[in-house]
Amino acid sequence: MTHVLSSARLATAIPHLAGTLAGGPVLKAHPIDYLIMGVYFVFVIAIGVITGRGHQTSEDFFLSGRRIPAWITGLAFISANLGALEVMGMSQQGYEYGMMTANYYWIGAIPAMVFMGIAMMPFFYGSKVRSVPEFLKKRYNEGARFINAITFTIFTPAISGISMYALAVVMQDFLGWHFGPSVWVSAAVVLVYTFLGGLTASIYNEVLQFFLIVLGIAPLSIIALIANHGWSHFKKWIATHQLPFLTPDQLTAAASQPAKAAHQLAAGQWLHTFHNTLTQSNPMHITWPGIVLGLGFVLSFSYWCTNFLVVQRALAAKDMNDAQRTPLLAAFPKMIFPFIVILPGVLALPLLPHLFPGNTMVDGHLIPATQSFNNVMPLMLAKYYPAGLLGLGLTALMASFMSGMAGNVTAFNTVVTYDLYAVFIRPQAPDRHYLWVGRILTVVGVVISVAFAYVVRGQSGIMGYTQTIFGVVNAPLIAVFLLGMFASFTTPAGGLWGLLVGTGTSVTLWIFRSHPGLPLWHHYNNNTTGAFWGAIWAFCAGAGATIIVSLFTKKKTDKEMVGLVYQLTPKPEQDHQLPWWKKPVVLGVLALILTLLINLWFW
Repeated sequence: MTHVLSSARLATAIPHLAGTLAGGPVLKAHPIDYLIMGVYFVFVIAIGVITGRGHQTSEDFFLSGRRIPAWITGLAFISANLGALEVMGMSQQGYEYGMMTANYYWIGAIPAMVFMGIAMMPFFYGSKVRSVPEFLKKRYNEGARFINAITFTIFTPAISGISMYALAVVMQDFLGWHFGPSVWVSAAVVLVYTFLGGLTASIYNEVLQFFLIVLGIAPLSIIALIANHGWSHFKKWIATHQLPFLTPDQLTAAASQPAKAAHQLAAGQWLHTFHNTLTQSNPMHITWPGIVLGLGFVLSFSYWCTNFLVVQRALAAKDMNDAQRTPLLAAFPKMIFPFIVILPGVLALPLLPHLFPGNTMVDGHLIPATQSFNNVMPLMLAKYYPAGLLGLGLTALMASFMSGMAGNVTAFNTVVTYDLYAVFIRPQAPDRHYLWVGRILTVVGVVISVAFAYVVRGQSGIMGYTQTIFGVVNAPLIAVFLLGMFASFTTPAGGLWGLLVGTGTSVTLWIFRSHPGLPLWHHYNNNTTGAFWGAIWAFCAGAGATIIVSLFTKKKTDKEMVGLVYQLTPKPEQDHQLPWWKKPVVLGVLALILTLLINLWFW
């Protein structure tokens, strides 16, 4: 989408972008900034070299030999989700939707992470599976594994490509680097340390990335609060200005009320998480069932409980207790991340007014999307960070993009090796053979990711693009997965048809959102709304197909389902040997209570 406005208005609104409009970079990095970025590159490659020395088996390469401590896997668990989606996408949506974006964390992450730790990890870890598709094979059949492996294999490099695209855009628009070299150089660094160190290198780099983001991005929220003269002054600004993304219906509603009530309407929408969700008159244009069921249940549980990218981190833990605590420990820092990655976008409204959702037409000339709200995070860094701190902030951004790519590549090479190559091409090969196949697939995954970076180049709303991918891959899977875990009557044929019907429904609804002339398009044309409701329908379709087919086909014996179905699986004894404050149930309840309190505060 393009927007036509006068260049004078644009230059007045964003005076610090004058260099960009003239063709120069926004950021003026100093030698100390480049030194910090260079040190980071050296560190990540060194981690790959060091961690790769001990790899003797394929399990060492793909699952770190299952010997990583819980606090490391916990930080990696949360950091695996700290790619372009989190840092760039969340700050963008904070600018566009306000604090409603925090629902991605407080409703769309924490409950699912708690469920993952308490209920699902005993199945994953106890069954000694090496991937989510392998679990599906054990619970259902080879067909279910094949469908999930294929969809995961196709879409995982697409997510990785988004990370590369976002990094290259930042380097191009803010430092003046060319898009192509930015993509290929960063991809080469990721390739080196994942090729050498596998999952272990990825995990330790994700821990490094976690601390870089906290140190490099968290100060921006404090600086932005100071620039807004505090939270109270910011609230007053919100209540007295027309916000940029109010819909016509919202403007009409505001105009029909007294001035004070209209200001309260605007402030209430941008500073609360559930305001006006009984109707669609809120920034996300969605009602509460879409948030609670679509985001909070289907998309959230499918991502955090069945996405092998994050599951793989917990599987690398040294024992069952650490595997269960991995997502539970990650839940505590996760609940404060809205204040690090979303709040700068929310606070940018008065500081960077008139950012746009895509390329902008100024006096007949197309201006690149540097002024897009996609780039609100680096724009804030450009405006407020001094030398040194700017280098740290840029390094944190680079770490998030590169780590997102590495996480997807390590998940890609594991699934392709174990669930496609070792099953359909070369079964029963020596373990050393699979180790080298995994390394070769690391190269393939990086190349495919780079290709996707060029595919998504120029797209607006990287968050919506990513939600579409998650909806197609994960929404049908969680229906089949939960029924398989908790309903022993579900059959191999039921699971297979559930995945087929659910995935087909996801793809069909995505086509409706992509092509304006088709029936029902107007119900799904918003990326966020469409992703939430599309996930609900895909879940219902997959669950319905699984149940109906299971009623008429033969199920596995109870003996075959031990360790795979909840009621047929002995509970782990280790849980009773832990101190009370380390028990998964205690950690999970505490995380849920704290999340509830935060939700009530911003309700």
